[in-house]
Amino acid sequence: MSGVVVVGVDGSASSLAAVEAAAREARLRGAGLRVVHAFIWPAMGVPLGPSPMGPAEGGLRNMAERYVAEAVERARAAEPGVEVSDAVVTGEPLTVLEAQSRAAELVVVGSRGMGGFVGLLVGSTAVHLAAHGRCPVLVVREQPAAEGPIVLGADGSTAGEAAVDFAFAEAELRKAPLVALHAWTTWNALMPAPKDPSMPYANPQGALAGEEERLLSEALAGHQERYPGVVVEHRAVHGATRTALIEASRSAQLVVTGARGRGGFTGLLLGSVSQALLHHAHCPVAVVRAAVARH
Repeated sequence: MSGVVVVGVDGSASSLAAVEAAAREARLRGAGLRVVHAFIWPAMGVPLGPSPMGPAEGGLRNMAERYVAEAVERARAAEPGVEVSDAVVTGEPLTVLEAQSRAAELVVVGSRGMGGFVGLLVGSTAVHLAAHGRCPVLVVREQPAAEGPIVLGADGSTAGEAAVDFAFAEAELRKAPLVALHAWTTWNALMPAPKDPSMPYANPQGALAGEEERLLSEALAGHQERYPGVVVEHRAVHGATRTALIEASRSAQLVVTGARGRGGFTGLLLGSVSQALLHHAHCPVAVVRAAVARH
C-alpha cells in the first residue's frame, strides 16, 4: 500500500456519499483511506461532554465520534479490502482539510455539509479546498454514470497540465474512456497569424477551429504514449466552456478540470469554469491545481 486518500466527514448524507467514493479511489490506487472529522467546538469554549441532565452518550465529542464511526463502517462495507484509519482533529474544517491535503494523494468531500444554507449549491469547504488544497480535490455531487467516460476540460494552458495528467491516470485506474473536451469562442480562441498583414482580422474560413484543434492535440501530446490503454476522444467544440462541460457531465462518471486556466486573472483563487462545475455538474468533479510545493 502506498499513499492515502483523505475524506472529510460531518455526519451529512453528502459526506457519507463522499466516503464511498473515497473508498473506491483508495482501492483503485492501492492506498489507505483516512476518515477525518474537523472538531471545531473546543475552540468555541463550549462544553464537550454529555449534559448532566442528558444521556451518557450525549454531548458534542460523542457526536463527533459517532460521525466518524458511521463513516468508517460505510467505507469498510463499500470496499472491504481498503485499510481505513480515522481521526477527530480539533480545528475549523477548511484549515484541517487543507493541512491533511499536504500528505494526501487525493482529498474527497461532499458538495454540501451539515452547515450548508438553503440555496447554497456547493459548500464553502469544497470551494476553498479546490482553490487551496495541496493535492487534487474530488467533490462528490450527483451519482455518476456507471459506464460513462472521464471528461477532461482541456484549455492548453500550463496551469492545466496537472489536470491532464490526473485525468489520464484516473481513466487508466477506472478502465474508462477519456473525452478531452476543448471549447472555444471567437473571444477566447488563439488567433492565427493573418496571411495579409494589411488585413489583420481576415483569416481563412476554419482557421480558428484548426488552431484550437491543434492546441488540444498539443495539450494531450505525450500522454497517450504514457497511457496506451486509455481510449481518447478529442473533442474541440465552438461554444462556451462552462456550458459544454456541464452538458458533457450528464453522461460522465467524472469531470476533471484545472483550478485556473487560460485567461485567469491574477489573484483569482478559482477559475469561473471550475466554479461553475462545482455548482452545476451532473457528476463528481475533480479540481487539480498546478503543482505546488508540499511543506
